[in-house]
Amino acid sequence: MISRALFYFFQMYNLLIIIRILLSWIPSIDWDSQPLRWTRAVTDPVLNIFRNVIPPIGGLDFSPVLAIIVLQIVEGLLVNLISGIGL
Repeated sequence: MISRALFYFFQMYNLLIIIRILLSWIPSIDWDSQPLRWTRAVTDPVLNIFRNVIPPIGGLDFSPVLAIIVLQIVEGLLVNLISGIGL
């Protein structure tokens, strides 16, 4: 039960990052309007960690790709661990 909830949490968070990526392609978007401000507030803390590792190169920000890869690995490890102990 907990492993399923954790799985869905990670899937939803990855979806928010993908939505953030797609919205960033729209140059005239107002990031200060709701719900965009909320999406940015939720995803920026994680993305900023990866931006410190790999800064934008030539105007391209690879932090979302790295974040999704790492989150998928962490998700797999945690879900398998929790499933293994029967939660």
